[in-house]
Amino acid sequence: MNVVFNFAATGIGSVPFLDVEGTCRRILATCREIPFWPQFVLRSSHEDMTVQFSEGLPFLALKKDQRTLELSSRNIESDLTAFYGLFLTEDAGHFAISPAYAPGLYKMIAALQEKPESYGAYVKGQTVGPVTFAAGIADHDGKSILHHPDLVEALAKALAVRALWQVTELSKSGKRVIIFLDEPYLSGYGSAFLTVQRHEVIGLIKEVINYLRERSEALIGIHCCGNTDWPMIIETGPDIISFDAFSYMDYFLLYPKEIGGFLERGGNIAWGIVPTFAFTGKETVESLFSLLQKGLDRILSWGLSPGLVARQSLLTPACGMGTMKEGAAEKALDLLSQLSERCKALRLSWKE
Repeated sequence: MNVVFNFAATGIGSVPFLDVEGTCRRILATCREIPFWPQFVLRSSHEDMTVQFSEGLPFLALKKDQRTLELSSRNIESDLTAFYGLFLTEDAGHFAISPAYAPGLYKMIAALQEKPESYGAYVKGQTVGPVTFAAGIADHDGKSILHHPDLVEALAKALAVRALWQVTELSKSGKRVIIFLDEPYLSGYGSAFLTVQRHEVIGLIKEVINYLRERSEALIGIHCCGNTDWPMIIETGPDIISFDAFSYMDYFLLYPKEIGGFLERGGNIAWGIVPTFAFTGKETVESLFSLLQKGLDRILSWGLSPGLVARQSLLTPACGMGTMKEGAAEKALDLLSQLSERCKALRLSWKE
């Protein structure tokens, strides 16, 4: 199946809204080609990025603040044995996320099933990435478990099988599934504060990607909302790279060989061109289009076909919208939808 995006719009995940059904309807109206299921981070702590994907894992527990995770007991070997006993059955249903943790997922599937012909060929889901997941969990000494190899490997496998369950559920919509691995922890990779090794990052992300690719037809993206080692991200083998094009365009485009090669091999870029953290309310379709055009022109200067770049480009907000005010998030969705239409007009003027 050929992948053709042509500047279709989709979202990253989190939203500041509380109305589950109303939000799904709004997403369907503004991201018709690639609807995404929303994470209601203000509605419940169960929908925080790491907590949402921890449900039922025997070795994890919520801390007293209900928004961060820790190891559930000191009998970790027993907990890991229980986990692997389920994992090795290859039954992804054991790792389902309940409606209490992801109501937007269930509501979006139901809404798409009502009139599937009204929307595009894709539906997008997301999961926290393995590096970010591990970095946010404390061991019994209060330190990150990122450097506990046995635990981190189990976490990566848990995310992989849980993502497979998500693909199975989203496929019920009749659409091809896209899954983003959200890795904000990798922003600023290479600084003194991020001591995880390059090969460890690649190995953990590949663990999830390879598991999904061997068992599904899902397209897999990696989202990082800051600057990072983009050649490292490319080396993990995603189908889509998602980045904050509003704030980090120049940093991303420092790698013409790697990014150009990624596109020529069929890779896709999700341009996070509508700001979230940096949103002022003064943004317009034309101002955002002008910024995006500069990035597109840079890529075209590398000798790539305009048609290829258009087919393999998506548009998104720069990051999740969960930190925005409701009115700002609504405007951001509208800008995203209108910008997608503006870019389609540009595509029509391009030649192969």
